[in-house]
Amino acid sequence: MRIAVIDGKGGGIGCQVVERLKSLKNSDIEVIALGTNSQATSNMLKAGADDGSTGENAIAWMSSKVDIIIGPLAIISANSMMGEISPKMSEAVASSSARKLLLPVSKCNIDVIGLDNLQFKTIFIELTETIKKILKEQNHGFSN
Repeated sequence: MRIAVIDGKGGGIGCQVVERLKSLKNSDIEVIALGTNSQATSNMLKAGADDGSTGENAIAWMSSKVDIIIGPLAIISANSMMGEISPKMSEAVASSSARKLLLPVSKCNIDVIGLDNLQFKTIFIELTETIKKILKEQNHGFSN
């Protein structure tokens, strides 16, 4: 299973996601860091991503080559992250047939109603449990 982790700025959220995915110690998961800038990509690679690439074309191209895309909600909003998410990137992510696990980070003028008290720790725990569930479903499907 190929999982793309998309992040920008310093890649802090992406790093935490990569660390969570790698903590599962599942050899069936390939984690690909896709940064909107080289610092984000570099930091996600340092966090343990298996491979990585940077920029608009990399994100647009790889969005159609992975099974799951993980990132902040802003990755489907053109010109978000202070302009780091181009319209081409957001369209590629939103149009991808990959399953999208979007983290409800209320930034970039996007407010997810009802999440006022949700902490990052809770978000990352839920993300990890969702990935485990997906892996279990995938393995169950292959064993029949």
